[in-house]
Amino acid sequence: MVHEFTDAAFQTEVLENPGVILIDLWAEWSGPNRAMAPIVEQLATEFEGKAVIGKLNIDDNPEVPLNYNIRGIPTFLLFKGGELKEKVIGLQSKQFLFDRINALLE
Repeated sequence: MVHEFTDAAFQTEVLENPGVILIDLWAEWSGPNRAMAPIVEQLATEFEGKAVIGKLNIDDNPEVPLNYNIRGIPTFLLFKGGELKEKVIGLQSKQFLFDRINALLE
């Protein structure tokens, strides 16, 4: 299941989480984000119980994009142990994101 992240819960759900997290920064009006949605859903299913895969709507939650200097979407933030490990910008293949998540799980 794709998790919905918010500015309000970011500290506890991401920065205080010891595990691996992929966050898709998105907006309703973004065509590329709509194209990525099925891939994010597939990753959430495949990594269930191993990593948290989720989305953060930048229109409803402006604080996180500002804090991480997000200039365009889609942008994917990969965290491990509450620390930002990688920022991936633009459309990506499922395999690319799968490999990035797997690398952090090792």
